[in-house]
Amino acid sequence: MSRAAVPGLPSRHPIGGQLPALYADDDFAQRFTAGLDTVLAPVFTTLDNLPAYFDPRLAPADFLSWLASWVGGADDPDWPAALRREAVARAVELHRWRGTRRGLVEALRLVLGVSADVSGDGGAVWSRTAGTEPTPVAAGEVLVRVWPRGTNPAHGVDAERVHALVRALCPVHTVCRVEILPGPPAPKGS
Repeated sequence: MSRAAVPGLPSRHPIGGQLPALYADDDFAQRFTAGLDTVLAPVFTTLDNLPAYFDPRLAPADFLSWLASWVGGADDPDWPAALRREAVARAVELHRWRGTRRGLVEALRLVLGVSADVSGDGGAVWSRTAGTEPTPVAAGEVLVRVWPRGTNPAHGVDAERVHALVRALCPVHTVCRVEILPGPPAPKGS
């Protein structure tokens, strides 16, 4: 969509009506200002609706990529519009959780539409006492188990996209292993 020229869009502030009385009956002046109204009407309409352009749930679809670039959100023009809007709207929240289990699970659900479970700590350790060294631990492994979301597992899981997203979101100091499951894992202890 282009906001440059919208055929038939009336101006809310016609210039011809604001001219001095001397030009009110001047045919040339009225036609000239009507041409300016045609050019300026989309500008005025855009400015009148400017707050909607910054809300990903209301912005025109061609603005979503631009909004996503502002907040560092994921955007793919091939995604359905509703998913693109949600990804931009939740980008800041997902950045807050980046590098955590919750962040990885939420990103996989939002971007790829899959369910996930993340186990393992990646070898992270800490000390509750200031100034003391934490006990050294061998680097652990993070296991990311992914399965189709919902009741229709026929849609499957795109393993290549899952691996790419996990690589992008796992902290660099961790080893992340991905398992693709046909359905939800059995509850522990079963």
